Amino acid sequence: MPVLNRIAAFADEMKEWRQHIHANPELSFDCHNTAAFVVEQLRAFGVDEIHEGIAQSGVVAILNGQGDGTGRTIGLRADMDALPMDEITGAEYASTISGKMHACGHDGHTTMLLGAAKYLAETRNFSGRVALIFQPAEENGGGAGVMVDEGVLDRFGIDEIYALHNVPGLPVGQFSTSPGPLMAAVDTFYIDIQGVGGHGAMPHDTADPIMAAVGMVQAIQTIVSRNLYVRDDLVVSVTQIHTGSADNIIPDTAFINGTVRSFDPAVQNMVIKRLQEIVDGQAAAYGVQVKLNYEKGYPATINNPSRAEFACDVAEGIAPVERDAGKEMGAEDFAYFLEKRPGAYLFVGNGDTAGLHNPAYDFCDETAPYGASFFANLIEKSMPAIK
Repeated sequence: MPVLNRIAAFADEMKEWRQHIHANPELSFDCHNTAAFVVEQLRAFGVDEIHEGIAQSGVVAILNGQGDGTGRTIGLRADMDALPMDEITGAEYASTISGKMHACGHDGHTTMLLGAAKYLAETRNFSGRVALIFQPAEENGGGAGVMVDEGVLDRFGIDEIYALHNVPGLPVGQFSTSPGPLMAAVDTFYIDIQGVGGHGAMPHDTADPIMAAVGMVQAIQTIVSRNLYVRDDLVVSVTQIHTGSADNIIPDTAFINGTVRSFDPAVQNMVIKRLQEIVDGQAAAYGVQVKLNYEKGYPATINNPSRAEFACDVAEGIAPVERDAGKEMGAEDFAYFLEKRPGAYLFVGNGDTAGLHNPAYDFCDETAPYGASFFANLIEKSMPAIK
């Protein structure tokens, strides 16, 4: 059964929800209008509890199944925030707000969870409870981590937690994931170099920050090639170098910025140590002053193997599933939930669309019923109704 019949019946309504959210994007923690729209739908569905203002604009709704309310509680999460970029799709429902667009499909993720909520509120064909989590600030700010810090998991007694993300290029409705490590931890480093500037014709009177920056960038590239065991996973990328103002001026300062992606804390710590050694050594070599700022970001997204296997079993009743898709070096703040509770994060195909974070991207509305059916089936199979 590819899609639950009842969910297929209100697919057009889901499309309207999604396109409304798409036309009205909001950034980071400022998802108040999106949250208000979500709450309006949840009230119409007749959910049992609605809790607003979590992580500023997040929403948690509770659905009670059959029984005495003493069963398990399973969390289902969708992210709501958009990206700070202009849309070029030309769609009738394109973003109405300059500089903001849903270029990662969070409008679709929210819609899939709303669709599951509508179905589950109508049928109640499960025991225990469902916590429907609508989260802000996945793209910037780590809204999942803020929700965890605010006690969402304990407050609502959540025992397990699951989420979906769409994938362009994967056939519509097809699922994929991996047991264990799925997405990398993401860190950022900043290097400020203070030299002594001067005339380009008199470099002997300067402490050239450009040469120091070049030396540092070249040395940083050896961390992966010379300090890492070949079977470990690591990306270290320098993504910005800023310095200089004219062809005949050696500047005073230079700035280097980059990203680090890893899975193993030991590898992460090795990178931090080597970066400090490199910048200190190059500073001494070129006679400049250097400050390294290393910021740890989202942790690695690591699925609970048994929960990932179960989620794949559920998904297989809906569409084809790739159970061991391998790891990727992108990052996801759902990792904060998975650090605290068993669960799984799955991908669902968005068809032949533009890539994520692309101004031409759009969520495929045909994908939403598959995601909603997955969430609904997962609840019914995890917590069967009492006969």
